[in-house]
Amino acid sequence: MEFHCEATICLNARFQPIHRHQLEDAIEEILQSTGLGEVDGGGTMQMPSGEIESCEIVLLLQDNEDETIKALVDIVNHLGVPKGSSLRYREQAVSVGTLEGLALYLNGTDLEPEVYKVCDVNVVIEELERSLAESGRMYSYWEGAKETALYFYGADFEEMRERMQEFLAEYPLCAKCRVVQIA
Repeated sequence: MEFHCEATICLNARFQPIHRHQLEDAIEEILQSTGLGEVDGGGTMQMPSGEIESCEIVLLLQDNEDETIKALVDIVNHLGVPKGSSLRYREQAVSVGTLEGLALYLNGTDLEPEVYKVCDVNVVIEELERSLAESGRMYSYWEGAKETALYFYGADFEEMRERMQEFLAEYPLCAKCRVVQIA
């Protein structure tokens, strides 16, 4: 089957390309199984610092009728994408996204050298995901020259932040970290 109608999912998500590809694969599987279309590619936009700013997934659809677009919106929201995302088609845009985002920026330069030797970012990830339980999870990350960002998405930013607080206050690698709402 050939698909001729293009639509773009503009994601308010800080996903590295490999993590965006995982979402593309999930969308592709559903689109193919329903006959609605296929994924035609994607892209990742970066800030001047190199940190990821947003992503896009380009789709080819069987048509761009209201019923097809509604089904696509339902698919995207079911898979879980951040608030502030949109589906663009026929020079229109529909808001999509149900998740809120939390970026945890770990200071990579201003802590005592011993902290970097004895602490492990993987411990941070494991403990934060454990403390979040079902309220959120880490989707991606970014390593910059002065800090490392861990991107978590879930139903409620404040709940995620609160669940992280105790660990962030205790673990030495989290000293001088920043928590920022990103969706």
